[in-house]
Amino acid sequence: MSITLKKYLKIILPILLGVFLMWFSLQQVSFHELLGYFKNANYTWVGLGVLFGILSHLSRAYRWKYLLEPLGYRVDFWNSVMSVFSGYLINYTIPRAGEVARASLLTTYEEVEFEKVFGTIVAERMADLLMMLVVISMTLFIQFDFISSFFMGKFQSQNLGVGLVLLLLAFGAFAFLVFKSSSKWAIKIKHFVNGLVQGVLSITRMENKWAFMGHTVFIWVMYILMFYVVTFAVDELRGVTIGMALLGFISASFSIAATNAGIGAYPLAVFAAFSLYGLEKAPSLAFGWITWASQTFMLVLLGGLSLILLPIYNRLKNN
Repeated sequence: MSITLKKYLKIILPILLGVFLMWFSLQQVSFHELLGYFKNANYTWVGLGVLFGILSHLSRAYRWKYLLEPLGYRVDFWNSVMSVFSGYLINYTIPRAGEVARASLLTTYEEVEFEKVFGTIVAERMADLLMMLVVISMTLFIQFDFISSFFMGKFQSQNLGVGLVLLLLAFGAFAFLVFKSSSKWAIKIKHFVNGLVQGVLSITRMENKWAFMGHTVFIWVMYILMFYVVTFAVDELRGVTIGMALLGFISASFSIAATNAGIGAYPLAVFAAFSLYGLEKAPSLAFGWITWASQTFMLVLLGGLSLILLPIYNRLKNN
């Protein structure tokens, strides 16, 4: 397969998958019924979710300076904000292109080097990955009784214990093979793990590490709250606990990597998590669509405005 074909497939396949998942989602609940949930939703809670989303992105833009300053760069805060929002918008068109666009935009309007700026974004992603692992661990702790009883219900306790031991042994064997192997895929895995470790260690050596960590925690608290508060907008989901919402949040977060910004996949991922608790299909899917649509509207609006205002703002600032 040629490099050009691979490049186009990486762009086209997520879009096609998103379209298919949108169609599949609308087969689970009729468009008329979905529209009814949109009409009856309490938009005070939806608006609060959007506000939490905006605060997380502003904090991300401010946190960026703690990675740029050690490189000798003191960038304008509003250039950082508009680059972040523009990057999110571009992620809706080409998967993972937003990070490249974000670094490129800052390079255009600030005296910074693209390679170094892009490196700080990679370091950010390492911190976010670490936080995602923390959220997963916290969810497992909070929902331990439910998760253990769920699996106990699916499997006999003896079989479950044997399965866990076999899983741990398989993981240990896999890690050992990767460590010893010099194959291309093993080198990629070792490079990724090494990058993760180095990224975490670099954060601990930062001059403003506590401020950086504080913003990182704030960003993820806002992420969780922007998901949780919207459950109050749908009457049928008012009984959803924070533990249930965390499981839905994790599922929805992974869906964002499957398609362009979670198009089509996000509502289905929410429903898959909520269905474990016996919640009804229609309100769960509707909640997923309302949450995704409100955040998408905010990012498209602010991302589009950022792309328009960036050259105007810098022209006025320089004059």
